[in-house]
Amino acid sequence: MTQNFTQLFAQVPDQILLLILFGAGVVLFFIAFVVFMRFFPLWIQSVMAGAGITILDLIAMYFRKVNAEVILRSKIMAVQAGLDDNVVTTKSLEAHFLAGGNVPAVIQAMIAANKAKIFDLDYQLATAIDLAGRNVREAVQTSVYPKVIDCPTPSKNRVTLDGVAKNGIQLKVKARVTVRTNLKQLIGGATEDTIIARVGEGIVSAIGSAETHGVVLENPDRISKTVLARRLDSETAFEIVSIDIADIDVGENIGARLQADQAEADTRVARAKAEGRRALAVAAEQENIAKIEESRAKVVEAEAEIPIAISEAISNGKLSILDYYKLKNIMSDTDMRASIAKGLPSSTTKS
Repeated sequence: MTQNFTQLFAQVPDQILLLILFGAGVVLFFIAFVVFMRFFPLWIQSVMAGAGITILDLIAMYFRKVNAEVILRSKIMAVQAGLDDNVVTTKSLEAHFLAGGNVPAVIQAMIAANKAKIFDLDYQLATAIDLAGRNVREAVQTSVYPKVIDCPTPSKNRVTLDGVAKNGIQLKVKARVTVRTNLKQLIGGATEDTIIARVGEGIVSAIGSAETHGVVLENPDRISKTVLARRLDSETAFEIVSIDIADIDVGENIGARLQADQAEADTRVARAKAEGRRALAVAAEQENIAKIEESRAKVVEAEAEIPIAISEAISNGKLSILDYYKLKNIMSDTDMRASIAKGLPSSTTKS
């Protein structure tokens, strides 16, 4: 088969062979020209800046779907800023880019931390912060230039923090918390909302522990000192620099209002008890009236039996007619004397 191919190739005219070679050379030249125009400017930048990225590295980045311009620009920034080449390597930058990270932001954050000399930001920590979804550049900026947080947050529809002193007077407080990013705890640390909640709780507790509201008004800084002493920034992504009381106003007399409400409640309870006792008294009175009427009925019933007893006594001979009339006269005389004593006309009794 090889001999047949050699014989076939030998039968090809020299002109066609030259055309094939010329076409292949043109294609290779075109590819080389495209590669030159695409990567040569970047390679020149690398050489001039001392980034150490060869043209073969740039071509390899193209096939690995890596943005060579982003990697080159980041590597030049790192070299010019004096970052360690053994840590910030081309491969590490490519790996972070392929992982979906923001390579320029990481390098800028490391440069800012290195220039500020407040914290030696490690490349691994910076990339971890970036991949965790945090803005590493903003975090470093907040470390260099502390951030002020309003407490309470105006967007939460709360204007002031309300606390009540031991004498019952309400105080309305506005505070400003100055925080600095704690890069070591940025991953997994609590956010601003936790800081605001803890500071608000500390302020309300500090006001509640004061004997009178006047003590707080005289020394508002006692609130700041009390809150700062509680280390509210633990396990958070921030470090509290200071807590400043921006405004403090006197609110309602909560103690007096609670006492008034309690007195009103006690009054209602007393009225209810008095009404119960009155109802019992009325019921007892009605029972006594019923007993009186019952006794009167028994008296009337007994009086109705008197004529019967008299008639039986007369019939049996135990009572004579004269004795009966004497008894009637005695009764009439008694009625007359009673009438005279009351100032009423006496009643006459017919015999």
